[in-house]
Amino acid sequence: MPTQAKSVAFEQARQQFVDGLADLLAGRLDEAEQRFSASLALLPDRVSTLVNLAAARLGLSRPDAALEAIDRVLAIEPDNVEGWFHRGGAMTQLNRWDEALRSFERAGTLSPTFAEPWFRHGQVLQRLDRDAEAMRSYERAVAADARFAPAWTNIGTLLRETGRIGEAANAFRKARESGADDELNGYYLAAVGGAGATVPTTAPAGYVETLFDDYADAFATHVVEALDYRAHRTLAQTLQKLAPQRRFRRTLDLGCGTGLCGVLLKPSTGQLCGVDLSAGMLAEADATQVYDVLVKQDIVEFMTLEASTFDLVTAADVFIYVGDLSPAFAAVRKVLERDGIFCFSVELAAAEDTEFQLLPSLRYAHGERYLRTLAGDHGFHVMQTLRGQIRHDQRQPIQGLFMFLTIDESR
Repeated sequence: MPTQAKSVAFEQARQQFVDGLADLLAGRLDEAEQRFSASLALLPDRVSTLVNLAAARLGLSRPDAALEAIDRVLAIEPDNVEGWFHRGGAMTQLNRWDEALRSFERAGTLSPTFAEPWFRHGQVLQRLDRDAEAMRSYERAVAADARFAPAWTNIGTLLRETGRIGEAANAFRKARESGADDELNGYYLAAVGGAGATVPTTAPAGYVETLFDDYADAFATHVVEALDYRAHRTLAQTLQKLAPQRRFRRTLDLGCGTGLCGVLLKPSTGQLCGVDLSAGMLAEADATQVYDVLVKQDIVEFMTLEASTFDLVTAADVFIYVGDLSPAFAAVRKVLERDGIFCFSVELAAAEDTEFQLLPSLRYAHGERYLRTLAGDHGFHVMQTLRGQIRHDQRQPIQGLFMFLTIDESR
């Protein structure tokens, strides 16, 4: 090829590469893949272009295609760090765990100051329930870069889960100092009683949504069989005793999850509406075919904006992610019909005079006195309370309070 033609081809390839990088950074992954491919057609086997092509394909969840680019990189440069890192990502997407671990380890070993391969190595180990090994990987990540915030968060989580509360608090502080999500890590820090941490009035919405999106497909089986979850059955069975033969016109299932409670409520209700933050949970709830309406929204926001009313409002194991229940009570009072029933479960705080506390489990517990006061303040009459087991956690039974409220006609 003449020199001038080569120069033109090089400039065209370079421009496609630069534009591809801009697309990649902006999340326009299809466009990025097309531009990197076009650049390689003009300038084959350019390692930087192949590496970024692999990244785009991984972002598009196309691990086999990404591996094609990665294999070309490693054939040219066997010790290319990014090549081994992306190979680990591809193997992770393919559930080829041993190869993912080897690839991330190779990347981390080749670049002693590159923290992310060891972080990803730890994530794979956690997925395989090898938490002790994962901890060592996260420690290697922060040894490589002391300000690699995601590793500090995961270190804190593993320490919290093993009861090393003081060390967990220190890890969450380091995560915040290193630029991690302040709201989320502040929530974690407050849960372990970290000095100077303000207990939030509710769990971060992003935390709840991500938690249950990730948990949705296994939720119903895991909580019922592994954790012996009972709150939904206790609420439904007690409601049946309190209102025998009653058929509710419209029921609102707050935090409906996968529909465990809804399935039990449907036979005694006309229209059943479920509200949840998690799209994954709502998809599972929809599969039960018992809900007439499903809405992805914060429960208080939904009730505040809702124009219609309900004669039954339930919240089974929902308020464990809400500390201050005053906004929720006010919103329920707005949508509950005069002859309606509001029933819910909470984890029971150890101290009777506790309003609410955030536990190391990342769940809130409430005091019965607080709930009774709250009910009175919002115009409710306590129909019945019941104490009983909600579920198991760490093989220990978790005691809860089930409360059934009606509107106080004297107010």
